[in-house]
Amino acid sequence: MVERIDGRVVAQLINQATKQRVEHLAQQGRTPGLAVLIVGENPASERYVRMKERQAQRLGIHSELYRFSATTTEAAIIKQINQLNENQKINAILVQAPLPGELRFDRIIATIAPRKDVDGFHPVNVGKLFLNLPGNYPVACTPLGIMTLLNHYRIPLAGKQVVVIGRSAIVGKPLLALLLNANASVSILHQQTINLRTYTKNADVVIVATGHSGTVTTADFKQGACVVDVGQNLDQDQHLIGDVAYDDELSQVGFLTPVPGGVGPMTIAMLMQQTVAMCEWEE
Repeated sequence: MVERIDGRVVAQLINQATKQRVEHLAQQGRTPGLAVLIVGENPASERYVRMKERQAQRLGIHSELYRFSATTTEAAIIKQINQLNENQKINAILVQAPLPGELRFDRIIATIAPRKDVDGFHPVNVGKLFLNLPGNYPVACTPLGIMTLLNHYRIPLAGKQVVVIGRSAIVGKPLLALLLNANASVSILHQQTINLRTYTKNADVVIVATGHSGTVTTADFKQGACVVDVGQNLDQDQHLIGDVAYDDELSQVGFLTPVPGGVGPMTIAMLMQQTVAMCEWEE
């Protein structure tokens, strides 16, 4: 029988520890500060930003929200980021993706000071992650949340065959680095991959992050596999579903992250945890 990997429970434990760290900083007269920039009116982005603001408030993290219209220029966004880079009340900066129009996400992210890049997308931080360098630097929150879930449920990675479906800069690529650093043998699959099942059927762990429902089914996995579903899709009834088409009767899966309630809560928990950590690193 499949065991559900409960992201809500793990995220709650992390948030409790984060709140204690915030209280400890408060005793020193310090408050972690998070600035979120959102451009346009994407409904999914609006939902995530509201969730981030509420969670920051619950944990005692200072949060500032900067809104820009969809017609805002890159120069205006970069000007705001440069001001936040110098703002001592802010130690974490996040630009909500996706960006509308022709705004270049990579150029805007590169403007954030690496020490304040809470999403871990700056080329400096990505390079440190892939080189597995020692020291403190932020890591992409969703991949970090996935690794935290796997660790909590004691899913072994060293020497295991791991398949990641999806090669985005937000999930797939930083996850590749984290998995390699954990001594897993990793295959990255994508739109040009021929016959996904030849890979997934032999994998101990499969992480699906394509943004398309039904990318794979539970019949595509081997007996006892651990499946992490990163998908956040809406079905025809506007219900949240993942990238994996799950069928209890056909499933041979050993572990599975549900959608909702799996990876999603972990992303925000990691964001808050990392915001606090970045404040602590400034000591």
